[in-house]
Amino acid sequence: MKPQRVRVQYEAAAANPNTIVGCRVCRVPEGSTERYTRWINSLDPEQLLTQVFTSHGPTVVMPTWFCSRDWFEEVGVFDEGGKGVPEDLLFFYQSLRRGGHVIRLDDCLLVYRYHEHAATHSVLEETIWSLRVDFLQERVLSRWESFSIWSAGKQGRRLYRSLSPGNQRKDRPKPRIPVLHFTRASPPFIVCVKLDLTGGVLEANLRSLQLKEGVDYLHFS
Repeated sequence: MKPQRVRVQYEAAAANPNTIVGCRVCRVPEGSTERYTRWINSLDPEQLLTQVFTSHGPTVVMPTWFCSRDWFEEVGVFDEGGKGVPEDLLFFYQSLRRGGHVIRLDDCLLVYRYHEHAATHSVLEETIWSLRVDFLQERVLSRWESFSIWSAGKQGRRLYRSLSPGNQRKDRPKPRIPVLHFTRASPPFIVCVKLDLTGGVLEANLRSLQLKEGVDYLHFS
């Protein structure tokens, strides 16, 4: 931790009750997990809430968290199931369910070391996937009358198959799901194309439709 971390985050938490307060990180070794580090350090305040469904996990990285004891006890303790349990994601989602807020300070207050034997690698991708799908259905799809999945590829097909029957197309017993060019599809969209891997093409396509993140589309991959 940087010397000023506790003071700065304490002040932010005192001014923002019921909030998980994070910060930017300095990654060591430099250049490791470059995409992930860029993501956690560059999200804007709205994206801290709209991008909670992506494979990256919590939008403020857990080692940077700071919150009041009152809020911690309101949310509930960490799941101590042991190796393979994504206790940070479980706590983060529960905090949002309780009406909690998320902010990230723009100061780099933590040196975040990467190593290949970190406990985070023990969590199965399938476990994370199931939690994300369930949270997406609970928080978003339950409020949308209809939606389109942006991606006819592997991730898009997997998401559709993972949805509960009530969120799948139900106009026929064995429906044929149409594949359309994005300009012909109808929002809102669940975007199943990974961020920052298309050379800006995905982002340009979204901008071309004048869509608002969190209203007209949400990122899932």
